Amino acid sequence: MAGLYYEEFEPGLVIEHGTRRTISETDNVLFCALTLNTAPLHIDAEYAKDSIYGERLVNSLFVLGLVTGITVPDTTQGTTLANLGFKETTFPKPVFHGDTIRVRTEIVEKRESRSRDDSGIVIFRHCGINQREEIVCECLRAGLMLKRDRAAEPDPGRT
Repeated sequence: MAGLYYEEFEPGLVIEHGTRRTISETDNVLFCALTLNTAPLHIDAEYAKDSIYGERLVNSLFVLGLVTGITVPDTTQGTTLANLGFKETTFPKPVFHGDTIRVRTEIVEKRESRSRDDSGIVIFRHCGINQREEIVCECLRAGLMLKRDRAAEPDPGRT
């Protein structure tokens, strides 16, 4: 598995993810179309040029999804049982077409699951950073992470 098991996460661990992604106009427009977000600030260049930003903004939920997605190969691919939720999600700076996003993850805390003996809960802080070194997205995310010793056990429900 590419992801880390519960035991491998320790509070204070920082991961600088190697994958970066430049966001295109197509990314933004397609995401808005797929999610039925018709906010003119995202899809209408004429409207947006009169906004405080002077151009269209990338949809913040696309940015959140991208930031989270970039982290998967290094943290949770194949070792997560569930994404339990996000909190304290902020977008301190706008994202524009052509911006390149990189991500830093810090492990904030972890604890044993109270209801499952095969996993524990890890709290991740993900920071999306643009090419100007500005934080454009920051969130806390809780993941239910598989324990290493339980990964090799056969699933009694499978034949």
